[in-house]
Amino acid sequence: MFETPFTVVGNIITNPVRLRFGDQELYKFRVASNSRRRTPEGTWEPGNSLYVTVNCWGNLATGASATLGKGDAVVVVGHLYTNEYEDKDGARRASVEVRATAVGPDLSRCTAKIAPLPRPAANPVPEPEAGGAVD
Repeated sequence: MFETPFTVVGNIITNPVRLRFGDQELYKFRVASNSRRRTPEGTWEPGNSLYVTVNCWGNLATGASATLGKGDAVVVVGHLYTNEYEDKDGARRASVEVRATAVGPDLSRCTAKIAPLPRPAANPVPEPEAGGAVD
């Protein structure tokens, strides 16, 4: 309900990690979004940078892991939150993370070929057992 919608355009800067938690799959990586601005002389200079950890779950993890890797230009849509934790030295830390709802290549900086994920098979209706009661 009180989630913060968020979109970021940038590059994957870490080797993505694929993890499994029971029947759930996670594909996790960091994205850097670097701005630049034009100077009065007409040249470009670097601006501010934003670094976020992106967490892809379920079908999004499957599609992203089959498609994206370190160095790829991406567009990430999801919900932004702060993950607070204790590091190995016991110090309190926080990182900005995105629970992604959509991730794709930035087509202004690359090309892509689309391949839909296979659809799960429908559950068949079980046949009644032989010799069972008839209504």
